[in-house]
Amino acid sequence: MKSTPISAYEKTEGMLYFARMLDKIRKQASGDLRDDFQGNLGKGFDLRCTKYVRVDYDALRSRVLEGGDDKEILHWCYDCGRKLDENDILIWNEFIRKVGYRDFASESLSQRKIESGLGDRNEIETMLEYFEVDEGRA
Repeated sequence: MKSTPISAYEKTEGMLYFARMLDKIRKQASGDLRDDFQGNLGKGFDLRCTKYVRVDYDALRSRVLEGGDDKEILHWCYDCGRKLDENDILIWNEFIRKVGYRDFASESLSQRKIESGLGDRNEIETMLEYFEVDEGRA
């Protein structure tokens, strides 16, 4: 049975979401990524994350498939793109943690909740919270 990616709350050297993006790449390559995740690879948060560290998604995907752990690949991003400092990581984490809460993604979050049968779950206020519930972790 195909699976969902790991939680977006998993951190790589303090950075949220990065590990999830790499997990999706690995699971897709091994045929283990659930079908409903296939169409968004390299888009959405994946694209925002790669743009934030200033690396190309396809280059990152190739690097992930060469092997190495998440920390090694993050450092590769720093070498090829830009090195994030503590403040950059704080800004990224606060952004990603709050997406969907009264912002540009609120409508998308609301639609996803309805499509998933979670439309009445008012406590789900962000995309990361939605992922946790929709993927069965919360």
